[in-house]
Amino acid sequence: MDTGLYIVATPIGNLGDITARAVEVLEQVDLIAAEDTRHSQRLLQHFAIDTRLVAYHDHSDARSQERIASVLAEGGSVALISDAGTPLISDPGYRLVREMQSRGYAVHPVPGPCAAVAALSVCGLPTDRFRFEGFLPAKPGARNGRLVELSAETATMVFYEAPHRIVDTLAAMTAAWGGDREAVLAREITKTFETIRRDSLDGLQAFVEADTNQRKGEIVLVVSGRSISESALDADTARLLRRLAEELPAKRAAALVAEHSGLRKNTLYQYLLSVKED
Repeated sequence: MDTGLYIVATPIGNLGDITARAVEVLEQVDLIAAEDTRHSQRLLQHFAIDTRLVAYHDHSDARSQERIASVLAEGGSVALISDAGTPLISDPGYRLVREMQSRGYAVHPVPGPCAAVAALSVCGLPTDRFRFEGFLPAKPGARNGRLVELSAETATMVFYEAPHRIVDTLAAMTAAWGGDREAVLAREITKTFETIRRDSLDGLQAFVEADTNQRKGEIVLVVSGRSISESALDADTARLLRRLAEELPAKRAAALVAEHSGLRKNTLYQYLLSVKED
């Protein structure tokens, strides 16, 4: 196989989701760098992969990078895996990728499972635009501040959350954005006790508070963005936009108004879509 660093996605739950290419790469590389070697060893044993395994995580020092670089320098290959899903998506690894690229080594993606994308695919919310936020700050003050900063976001938002914080996070989202904001709880995706539930933030909070099982496992929250209402535009601009949309395709009307108003074309286009839906 070609020399280089391979970024290999692994299952987020169901082991049947691993790709044939991922297994092939993990079998053929000279070294596998894993976030948690004990966790990853179970995966490798399941697929009878005996490639040498070393640890690489957020707290790894320069020596860990040098160990990987030395394999590449000799013309070998290394795979980077996380505990589950696609590495670098709320997981360590970007410093390693950046360093190996800066040294001239190739970095190859081996795509596969990702909890954020899996949740988006079944959420039933708009996915033409989405914003991945990962984990919110753990401290209440910082978390609430971040939610306020996101209050004007119109794209669908994706969050990871720890089970012991899920009730507090839903309460904070309700306080920041209103309890009627539509959201989806995606928990234990692809696992035995998978939960996919769409409701208002108020409804999800009540659901999680009433069932302790919903406060266990891996959790993804998908939350709809702020609706584009006429209040987001001044009356004259909104009127002009609607009038142009009667004669032109919505994207063309949005582009013309954006050119003369300085507003974002996508914001104007989303406004027209919301008017159409209403």
